[in-house]
Amino acid sequence: MAMMLRSLARPLERCLGLRAGGDGLMWHTDLKPHASGDYSIAVVQANKNLEDQSQVFTSPLGTYVGVYDGHGGPEASRFVNKHLFPFLHKFATEQGGLSADVIKKAFNATEEEFLHLVKQSLPVRPQIASVGSCCLVGAISNDVLYVANLGDSRAVLGKRVSEDKKNKVVAERLSTDHNVGVEEVRKEVEALHPDDSHVVVYTRGVWRIKGIIQVSRSIGDVYLKKPDFYRDPIFQRFGNPVPLKRPVITAEPSILIRKLKPQDLFLIFASDGLWEQLSDETAVDIVFRNPRAGIAKKLVSAALREVAKKREMRYGDIKKIEKGIRRHFHDDITVIVIYLDQHRGSSHNIVKHNAMGCTTAPIDIYSYNADEGYEGDLLQTVS
Repeated sequence: MAMMLRSLARPLERCLGLRAGGDGLMWHTDLKPHASGDYSIAVVQANKNLEDQSQVFTSPLGTYVGVYDGHGGPEASRFVNKHLFPFLHKFATEQGGLSADVIKKAFNATEEEFLHLVKQSLPVRPQIASVGSCCLVGAISNDVLYVANLGDSRAVLGKRVSEDKKNKVVAERLSTDHNVGVEEVRKEVEALHPDDSHVVVYTRGVWRIKGIIQVSRSIGDVYLKKPDFYRDPIFQRFGNPVPLKRPVITAEPSILIRKLKPQDLFLIFASDGLWEQLSDETAVDIVFRNPRAGIAKKLVSAALREVAKKREMRYGDIKKIEKGIRRHFHDDITVIVIYLDQHRGSSHNIVKHNAMGCTTAPIDIYSYNADEGYEGDLLQTVS
């Protein structure tokens, strides 16, 4: 009986995503099809509550990717995970297809809806005014790639140098890191606030806007966007309001649009937890030199090995550290790898063309894996 239950459970696990053996804070799905190739996802949790959220939506008409790296709590990234794609669908339907304008409208609508939630929740949860999320979105439609970004999650393309050098691949960054640790971004923020010499300050080892936040664009972080919030008596009782003359961060995304080319092999979308440990070139090289199945998990594992190396620890010991405490060693890490096979031949494309579905990573890996463990214990009990 137990053997039968386990045989039924395995296909379900493959569909929904797999728990990574040996790390109760990691989740991954090895490989699934999309309209023009395959994709792989992996997430590892470090925070007490997972602040990274992610999703992939596939249909015969296109593929949509979202990586949302929250800060100050999980509420904003969970909100974006629930609302951004429906807004994209709504505006794309109304305007007859995807465009930069459609993407901007979807980001703006998500921002406005979250602001509405904050205003409603403020009397009972004033801290929600200081919760925000980076937002990285990729969309592939008719061999055109759209990348939109707020914050410092990153999209990187792996591409061949030329047909003559089939074993040579290079990395091309497709998104802008909106982080004041980048000198160009820091100067951009300072130029917008010439009357505020302390709009960006160096504190606790990094540059921060108002000494608080590193990213210059996000969804949420209402207390840094709405000057009237710091005067609200409820918010003043909550903590340390920041006096503002004007918003110091924005929700205006950077958008890149490019036609995909035959030499474009794959895309890596990841939260900054990955890029803090691996360079663009290293990540691209790992994807290029390894099998597809489980490739996102391999990138996360490579990042964790770097963490262990820096701390002079064993990789196995990193995996034993519990959530919350683990945040002192690394951030939440989300990785989505999208393979681009649109130029590989018609038979390959026919199989992929019918791919339709949605994969959303668990909102909390620890809770998800604990539930999986409980179900496993039930299976053992039945036997």
